[in-house]
Amino acid sequence: MERTLIAATALLIATAAVSTAQEANAPEQAPPGDPFVQVSDALPLPEFIPGLGTLFVDPATLPAGPFLAYDHDGKLSATVYMTPLEELQNGTAYDDLATASDTVTGVDIYYNAGHPGVDKPHAHVVLFHDPDAKARLAK
Repeated sequence: MERTLIAATALLIATAAVSTAQEANAPEQAPPGDPFVQVSDALPLPEFIPGLGTLFVDPATLPAGPFLAYDHDGKLSATVYMTPLEELQNGTAYDDLATASDTVTGVDIYYNAGHPGVDKPHAHVVLFHDPDAKARLAK
């Protein structure tokens, strides 16, 4: 399992690096507008998720996203991908994923056992868009 997660992580980093040319051109302030919907309006999740922020997603891009993450003040702070491990293990590639900004100052990748919207185990890949973004999304 650990080996598979490491391979999946490497694939996601490579995909994310390539995708910076495919910007979603998200607005710097929430809400981003159509076709994005606020995740907490569509699923039984809190409006602000500590570590991820207030999330918006274009339903057509599910399950991977990108999810646009805004802080408490509505500032765009991160792009988040949620990629099911089973799909990665079965060879699914998530190519040309958009990013909300061409600036990435840090990346976190971690395992999630599942939650409403992405019920199966998956990896969260979080691209932070400025040096203070992670702290603003923390609580």
